[in-house]
Amino acid sequence: MQDGFWVFGYGSLIWRTGFPYRARQLATLQGYRRRFCMESHHYRGTPALPGLVLALDPLTGASCRGLAFHVDPADADEVMAYLRGRELISDAYREVVHEIEFGDGVQVSAVCYVMNQAHHQYRGGLSVLEQAEMIARASGSAGANTEYLFNTFASLRELGIEDAELAELVELVKGFERLPSGSGSI
Repeated sequence: MQDGFWVFGYGSLIWRTGFPYRARQLATLQGYRRRFCMESHHYRGTPALPGLVLALDPLTGASCRGLAFHVDPADADEVMAYLRGRELISDAYREVVHEIEFGDGVQVSAVCYVMNQAHHQYRGGLSVLEQAEMIARASGSAGANTEYLFNTFASLRELGIEDAELAELVELVKGFERLPSGSGSI
């Protein structure tokens, strides 16, 4: 890490980075998709009422556009400690290094936090409607699960990154919010 390192952000790292960085740049990671497939028992839900957070879900042929952050060598140890404390609170994420590609075709290695599909928090089989129901009702130590969804979606759009599944989730969750109290499936 004498030249520092890159970190790939695809969700809340985009809008709540939480660490110093030298540069940031749009990038693509191959073989994964951004997906609400991890139960959250801490930040955006509780064990009794889990929420859902994004993870990089492995899928052959998929790709995920996000934001890469270059960490200065002087900050490397502190940033790695911060990231591990934030992302590795359970074994649901795995810390791996993958090649990412910038828009100009340059490829670099980046630290990525990917879903451990064998972990009990993996919820890859949920429909978009089931995801929306969980997100609409959950809240944890970092706030409402809806805030996480809305902030991520808005940040991606500001970067020019379209995500059709997140757009559908936003509309479904907003629909739940408009329902009168006591109606609907949540």
